[in-house]
This record gives sequence, C-alpha cells and structure tokens, in this order.
Amino acid sequence: MKKWLSALLIAFLTVGILAACAPEREQEANSDSEENNSSAEGEMPEKPEKLVIWEDKDKGVALEPAIKSFEEEHGIKVEFKELDMSSKMREQLRLDGPAGTGPDVLTLPHDQIGQLVIEGLISPLEYEQSVTDKYTEASVKAETYDGKLYGLPKATETPVFIYNKEHMDQAPETFEEVFEFSKDFTQGEQYGFLALWDNFYFANSVMSGYGGYVFGEENGSPNPQDLGLSNEGAIEGADYIQKWYEEIFPAGIVGESGGSAKDGLFQDGKVASMMDGPWAFQALNEAGIDYGVAPLPKLPNGEYPQTFVGVKGWHLSSASENKEWASELIKWIANEENAKIRFEETNEIPPIQSLIEDPIIADDERANAVAVQSERAIPMPNIPEMSEVWEPMAQALQLIATGKSSPEDALNEATETISKQIELNHSGNE
Repeated sequence: MKKWLSALLIAFLTVGILAACAPEREQEANSDSEENNSSAEGEMPEKPEKLVIWEDKDKGVALEPAIKSFEEEHGIKVEFKELDMSSKMREQLRLDGPAGTGPDVLTLPHDQIGQLVIEGLISPLEYEQSVTDKYTEASVKAETYDGKLYGLPKATETPVFIYNKEHMDQAPETFEEVFEFSKDFTQGEQYGFLALWDNFYFANSVMSGYGGYVFGEENGSPNPQDLGLSNEGAIEGADYIQKWYEEIFPAGIVGESGGSAKDGLFQDGKVASMMDGPWAFQALNEAGIDYGVAPLPKLPNGEYPQTFVGVKGWHLSSASENKEWASELIKWIANEENAKIRFEETNEIPPIQSLIEDPIIADDERANAVAVQSERAIPMPNIPEMSEVWEPMAQALQLIATGKSSPEDALNEATETISKQIELNHSGNE
C-alpha cells in the first residue's frame, strides 16, 4: 500500500513539473518562431519615409513611371530632382552629400566613377549574378571600378555611321568603299565623309581597330602604367587617319570649331556621310535631312573600329542613410520594363541583352546601329588617370591632321607627356 501511494505521489509530482515546464517551453517555442520571422522580415531594414533620386536634365519623364510602380510595390515615397549630369551633378554631390542634403541615388556617366570612388562619394553595389547578367558585358565593365560594381547601366551611347540618303543609298561595308566613294564625290564644299579624327574620342576607334589602346589591363582593371598610345597598331591607325586629312577632309574641321563646321556642312546637305553619335539625331531631324544610320564600316585591316562606349548608370550615394532600400530602388528603375519605358520616352539605348533583340530596338535602324556598335566598342576608361590623356592626344592628332608631324613622332611625344603627368598627379592612386 505504501508503495502504491509512493508511486501515485511521484506520478502527480511528475505531471506537476511537466505542467509547470509547458508554458516555459511554449514561450521558448514562440520566441524561436518570432526570431525566425524577424530574421525573414529582417532581410531589409525598416522602410524609410522617402528616397531621393538625382536624374539627368530633361529626362525625368522617363523616371516617373518607374517611381510610381516602386511606390506602389514598396510603399516608399520617391522624389527626384533634375540636374545637368555633365557638370553640375558631381560638384553638387561634393557639397550636398557630406551635408546630408544629397540624394540616395544619382545618375552619372561611367567615366566619372573612379574619381568619385576615390573621394568616397559613391558606394559599391552588391547584386546577385542574375541581376548583372541582364546587361551587356561592356556596360557592366564600364560600371566596375577596382573590381567592384558601382552602378547598374541605364543607357549607352557611341559614335556610328550616319549617311544622307540623298547621296548614299546604303551604308558601305568597308571604309575602303567609303574612301573610294569620297574621292569621286568630294569637290568644292561637297564631301563624301567627315569625321573629327583630330579629337581622340573619335580617333581612338581607328587606332584601337589597328591594335592601339589607352591603358592595358591588370586583373581586369585599367593599368595606367601600361600605355598603348604609340605602339605599332596605334601608329598604323594614325597613318590611316592622316591619309584622310591629306586626301579628303577639309582643313576647316580641325580644332575646336571642327565640330560645328562638320555639322553645318552635313545639315546643309553637302556631306554624304559622317561619323557622329546619337546626340546628333535631333538636329538632323530638325534640319529635315533624310538620313540613315549604321554601325561603322570595317577598316582596311578587316577589323571594326573600336569606338569608346559611354554608359550612364544609376549609382548609390555613400551619404545615403538607406543604402539597402536605395539599392533596391536602383535595381527597380534599371530593370528591363523600366528601361524599355525610358527608351520609348527619351530614345536612350538601354544596354540590356533582351531589349537589344526586342523589336522596339532591333527594328529601329538608329537604335539598332548604336546597340550593335556598342557591342563592338570598349568602355571609356573610368580611372582618374584618363584625365591626363585628352589634351596631349588632341595636340598630337592635330599635328598629324595638319601634316606638321609624323604619326610616330607625335604619338611618342604625347605618350611621354601622359606618362609624366600620370606619375606627377596620380602616384597616390596606386
């Protein structure tokens, strides 16, 4: 009997202990569940009330639909301000960013990235491979500095072959054909082909097509200690440029006024073809010129000219207090759907693989020409040392264009000057 009572007592005590522990276990389980839910929801921080974008001047019309859909999806208000991207935006960021009155997201030409990274004004972006794979390889490379991604591509532009259909039925396949046509067509103020090849931005396409280069690469990044501006290929390309100035081009398109002289002649219907970029289309439309656009023809060596491709991108301000949500905004406004809207509103060519094959671009002669040439192009170097290249190369090319120097002598002198300037002004960047 005592044994039975003892067993019963132990049973009651055990049940009591288990009952007492149950709430504690339930609390622990609830705590674990809350922690897991918190972890799942905590992939993104608390939503800010507002994000701010700095957009290029007169381009806000293309941004508004993307903002509206982002606000509807995430419940975050987005404001934008238009600034002149080529000059005012970078200077304004230097003032407003540190002061806390700047943007979360801003658009920039990719060749400004290096300097802004060094100044600590923009931050790297981290996305899954599936995000960056949407864009062309050249555009992603343009948005990369020192091995890190600093922007998602927004639009791309590069010089193309533009021809007046009154004088030329279709774009020739080779520059040899263009040269022969120009010899027959050029007389008085009438010219078969014009290009600003005393300007390194345009001339580099020919020199690179022959094997020249600005900077070599080291671990996927431009190496400013390796200059290819006076190598054998660069000299051969400059020889070809000099031939055009000696036999075809007028003296009036050399120097600072060359661009306006070229544009005036073409808009007056006196030029059969020229090398220029998509920025020229609007003026030609207004002038009523019936023109065609194509990728640049092949050079005499059988290679295509390697133009500089310029990429405008969306970037993250290092002063943003909402970097995770700002990064999400960048991904949103740069996606395929919003890039397509941007093209429809502004005619800016999006470097997105699927859109290049989309009829909206593939069936648009002008857009397709820019897209194809962009794939053959090379990103303009985005390191600060590039600033030392322009002036010496302009001087060298003008000497070549006017016949005052041989290509080899002019390029050797320019390379020596550039090398010294890089060492003097950028040794701290290494």
